[in-house]
Amino acid sequence: MNVQFDRIALIGIGLIGSSLAYDIRRLGLAREIVVATRSADTLKRAEELGLGDRYTTSSANAVEGADLVIVSVPVGASESVAKEIAASLKPGAIVTDVGSTKASVIAQMQPHIPAGVHFIPGHPLAGTEKSGPDAGFPGLFESRWCIFTPVAGTDETALKQLRGFWEALGSKVDEMDAEHHDKVLAIVSHLPHIIAYNIVGTADDLETVTESEVIKYSASGFRDFTRLAASDPTMWRDVCLHNRDAILEMLARFSEDLAYLQRAIRWGEGDKIFELFTRTRAIRRSIVQAGQDVDAPDFGRPHALDKK
Repeated sequence: MNVQFDRIALIGIGLIGSSLAYDIRRLGLAREIVVATRSADTLKRAEELGLGDRYTTSSANAVEGADLVIVSVPVGASESVAKEIAASLKPGAIVTDVGSTKASVIAQMQPHIPAGVHFIPGHPLAGTEKSGPDAGFPGLFESRWCIFTPVAGTDETALKQLRGFWEALGSKVDEMDAEHHDKVLAIVSHLPHIIAYNIVGTADDLETVTESEVIKYSASGFRDFTRLAASDPTMWRDVCLHNRDAILEMLARFSEDLAYLQRAIRWGEGDKIFELFTRTRAIRRSIVQAGQDVDAPDFGRPHALDKK
C-alpha cells in the first residue's frame, strides 16, 4: 500500500472522477474514498461499480475530514461547489479540480476557500468522448500531463504532496500561469472540439448528405471529428463560456489562416497548399514521437496498462 491520504473526497463521478476512483483503489493511494454527486441515480450507479467506500449527494458531507478534495464537475458549477463545501473543509486539506479552464475556476472557487485550506487548481490532460461513471477505467492518466496553475502564496509542501499524488497515477506534472494555460488549451483542445462540433453539425444540416451516407463512409476523416463531437455537451458549453476570450482569439486566428488556405485553393496555388500540409504532417509526427498520441482506448489501440 502506498497510502498518501487517509480520506479522499471525489466531488463528481463522471469519466475523470470514476477513473480516479479506480486508480486510487488500485494503487492504494487512500484509506477511504468518499464519492459525492448531486444525482441519486448516478450515485447509485457509482455504488454498484464499487467506486468508493462512502456515497452521498451532499458535497459538504463528503469533504468532512477529507485530506484531499478533487472537484470533477463542469467548470460552470465550480463556484456553487466551493460555496457548498467551504464550511466543512478541515484545516490543512488540499482542494484541487480537473477543469479545462483555469482562470475562471480560480475566480469562482478561491474566494470561498477558507484560510488554512490549500487550493491548488489542476487540469489532467486525459479523457475520452464518453461520460458518466461507467466511462471510467484504470490507467486513464498513465503517461499524460497534469497541469497545475498555483495561486499566489501556495504552500510548497501541499504542492509537493499533490504532485506526488498525480505522479503516482502515472502522470507527468507541469506548472504554468492560469491565463497562459487557458490560451494554450484554447488552441490544443477547445478549438478542435468547437471545429468538430461545427463540422459534424454542418454535415447533419446538408440535405445532400443523408444520415446513412454519413455513417456508411465515416471511416474517413469525418469519423475523427465525430469522436470529439460526441463529448459531453454540458462540459463543453461551460468551457466555451468560461474561456471565452482565449477561444475567440484563437477562432479569429484560425479564421484568418482558413481564409489563406481558401484563397490558395481558389487560385490553384499548389505550392502554398503543399507547404502547409508538409508542415502540419511534421507536427503530427512530433506528437506521436512525444508519446502524446490519442488516448489508448480510442480506435482499438492497446490499453496503456496492457503494455506493462
